[in-house]
Amino acid sequence: MNRFLPDHFTQLLIGTVLLATLFPATGSFEHFMHLASNAAISLLFFLHGAKLSREAALSGLKQPRLHLLTLGSTFILFPLLGLALKSVVPDLLTPQLWMGVLFVCTLSSTVQSSIGFTSIARGNVPAAICGATASNLLGIVITPLLVTLLLHRHHEANGLSQVLSILLQLLLPFVLGNLMRRWIGEWINRHKVIVNVVDRGGILLSVYAAFSVAVAQGVWHLFPPGQLALLVLVNAVLLGAVLLITTFGARALKMPRGDEIVLVFCGSKKSLASGIPIASVLFAGSGAAVVLLPIMLFHQMQLMLCAVLARRYAAQLEGVEAAEAADAAEVAAAGKAGAPLATSR
Repeated sequence: MNRFLPDHFTQLLIGTVLLATLFPATGSFEHFMHLASNAAISLLFFLHGAKLSREAALSGLKQPRLHLLTLGSTFILFPLLGLALKSVVPDLLTPQLWMGVLFVCTLSSTVQSSIGFTSIARGNVPAAICGATASNLLGIVITPLLVTLLLHRHHEANGLSQVLSILLQLLLPFVLGNLMRRWIGEWINRHKVIVNVVDRGGILLSVYAAFSVAVAQGVWHLFPPGQLALLVLVNAVLLGAVLLITTFGARALKMPRGDEIVLVFCGSKKSLASGIPIASVLFAGSGAAVVLLPIMLFHQMQLMLCAVLARRYAAQLEGVEAAEAADAAEVAAAGKAGAPLATSR
């Protein structure tokens, strides 16, 4: 029965969502959780910077095809699928919810969870860092342009502050960690469990902080359960289609396993952290909470589903490594058994 149950990390995610729903962070505690989530994300990048050699980090820049495919999935494939769904079943959701779904399609990829799940799945982490960070930086410009194109809305975004925020929270800790690698890199490589704890802990903190904001805004009371169920269905179709296209597309292109993982996880994510501030500017005074509802749901769905996929990728690799180790042991045992016979002859 265990194979039909969610893994431990997915159970933690579900528990975190329930905790935020029943006991959301409010007031000063909400501010504290926001700071703690940001600190966990910065620590994640610091540890990855200290763990990775500069050669490995720079190697991620040498894969333009992978990064173009990831950006194409994020900013081209998603909007096309969103428009296709809306044209096929326009009356399935209210116009406001369809606006929110299309807004989801315009967002950049996540950073912390994309890298975290890539790490859990034992994929190409340097490429994930480069691809996810580039997606966020480009999204500052591309997302408002796509919103204007798809939703016919004018925008006025403070791009400089967004860029500085990303640089301070993500790239600066990574660079500092890489600079300190000579002193702490070997210790971190010997204690990989620390990086794994930070990966998962940062995601859990982000889920709790984000869901607390949604509950505090009362966003779940704006629509009847039937509309919410249909919204979940639309999100599921959208996410499932992108995951299938990126997975089988990577295999059709014969991409290495590590690069496939990057394309699947970085190309299928949408950033709630970037979505909230952008929506507050683009949709100020016109129902920002309604627009945020689809990304709130999509964010939780992508974390839960990708947690299962990441563990499956890791289990597959562990199975291959175990089989190779068994074969090597068998060959070694056969060699030892045959050695006396060769001597006696």
